[in-house]
Amino acid sequence: MFAFLPHIPLLLAIVQTGKLMRAHYLQHIHFEGLGSIEQWLSSTGYDVTSTQMYHSSQFPPVDDIDLLIIMGGPMSVNDEKNYPWLLKEKEFIKSTIAAGKPTLGICLGAQLIASAMGGTVFPNPQKEIGWFPVSAASPVSRDTFKFPVETQVFHWHGETFAIPPGARLLATNTTCTNQAFQIGNNVIGLQFHLETTPASAKALVQNCRGELTKDKYIQEESVILSAPQEYYTSINSLMNDILVYLHHN
Repeated sequence: MFAFLPHIPLLLAIVQTGKLMRAHYLQHIHFEGLGSIEQWLSSTGYDVTSTQMYHSSQFPPVDDIDLLIIMGGPMSVNDEKNYPWLLKEKEFIKSTIAAGKPTLGICLGAQLIASAMGGTVFPNPQKEIGWFPVSAASPVSRDTFKFPVETQVFHWHGETFAIPPGARLLATNTTCTNQAFQIGNNVIGLQFHLETTPASAKALVQNCRGELTKDKYIQEESVILSAPQEYYTSINSLMNDILVYLHHN
């Protein structure tokens, strides 16, 4: 009789680290999943678990997590009356960061990190939906993640965040000043979506097309969905770079 053996990347991870690495992600709506992150986690050897906040607010012990990923969602971090679990989620995020665990927040996830760590979240002067460039912030600190000078990324947000105390700005553009930030050496918040795949972009459009009103920084559905494959390849590669950076910190 053969004993069960984990998938090869998991075996390699155990050999390299002496334990099974565990990534946990917080999901706020059914159509905003891991996207391209899922493949990276699998190939790197993480055991992946999740808390689906729209069903449950039960979290694993912080000590059991090696990487926390906080996904996007249509709600506001300030809407605690309609989503009371936001309070508990912010406390969990704060505890995870305090424990020194690598943490990545995407869109709503970045806003949750900002709020949990003492920043504020508020409406951006303009909604930003579609493919628009962001630029690396200047000056760049030597000990932070380095963004490309300019790169085209996928956005879907109406709110923004103030950089939390002690955080450093990583990326910006003229529509939304604070596009990405870093706390310490292992916490990164992204206002935009680098995990987007053609399938996840289509899911966002199908479920949120009511937000696609005529505005300067809101692209039409046809424009969003006709983005060339190079755009997805570029942002997914940049997401992998960020994950590697967090993995090694």
